[in-house]
Amino acid sequence: MSGPTTAPRPELPPQPVPDPDSVGFWDALAGGRLALCRCTECRAWMHPPLERCRRCGRPTSFEPVSGAGVVHSFIVMHRASVPGLGAGPYVIALVDIDEAPGVRLSGRVAEAQPGELAVGDRVVARVVEVPGGLFHEPEFVLASRR
Repeated sequence: MSGPTTAPRPELPPQPVPDPDSVGFWDALAGGRLALCRCTECRAWMHPPLERCRRCGRPTSFEPVSGAGVVHSFIVMHRASVPGLGAGPYVIALVDIDEAPGVRLSGRVAEAQPGELAVGDRVVARVVEVPGGLFHEPEFVLASRR
């Protein structure tokens, strides 16, 4: 006699591990908005976030941004590289954020097929759940489809 069988569990992506510098980023995403680290004194933007400004050493805080930007670069993933993201192909882009000069965020470009995306395309971030946990993350969509 055999014991009960269990259905295989789908593989889930790894969950973020916030640290004291990045907790404001993750808290903002949990609230459905994107916020980036900025110096309270010299107003420099920083990503990844830091507790102290790399330019002047003053404290930083998190400020909301729209997430609109321009594709700086991208890759097409033909095989799953992160558990739980599904099989390829899918597009990962590096995006210059409009309100935060010098800051580039990376993320999946949802609803875009390989060959549809080009360097210089306008995209907008949206906040989505990270499957299997309590966190949210930004992903991008082409601004023309918004």
